[in-house]
Amino acid sequence: MKEHDLCNIPSKLDQSIDRGTWTMLINSEVKIFQPSNILDSASTASLSQDIDNALQAGVKQMLIDLQSVSFIDSSGLGGLVSSFKSVRLSGGTLSLCSINEQPRMLLEITGIDQVFDIYASQQEFAQSVSSSS
Repeated sequence: MKEHDLCNIPSKLDQSIDRGTWTMLINSEVKIFQPSNILDSASTASLSQDIDNALQAGVKQMLIDLQSVSFIDSSGLGGLVSSFKSVRLSGGTLSLCSINEQPRMLLEITGIDQVFDIYASQQEFAQSVSSSS
């Protein structure tokens, strides 16, 4: 897939107001999740379910955009790792981008930043996806 293909693909926007989670389908193979506020056990459970649904739909590349996440607790971190394992076992990739200060510190302290592919922005992720296709 060429970079310009990502820009020309019609996007579906699916908002779940009660969870504060936005998901955007770039195409049938790439999905972006945009949680907001705090990643804790409740919000991570919802995010994990959305990721599982994407896997069942055949999506292989996923990105969690953490731009609107200000805090991740231990349950949220565990949920991210669990989702990463599920995606990996299904032959897919789960990456992170736009990480704020507290979440970044938590990922660095725990070493989880060495597990995930981390991008500065969705644009950087899109360039990586288009160059690997």
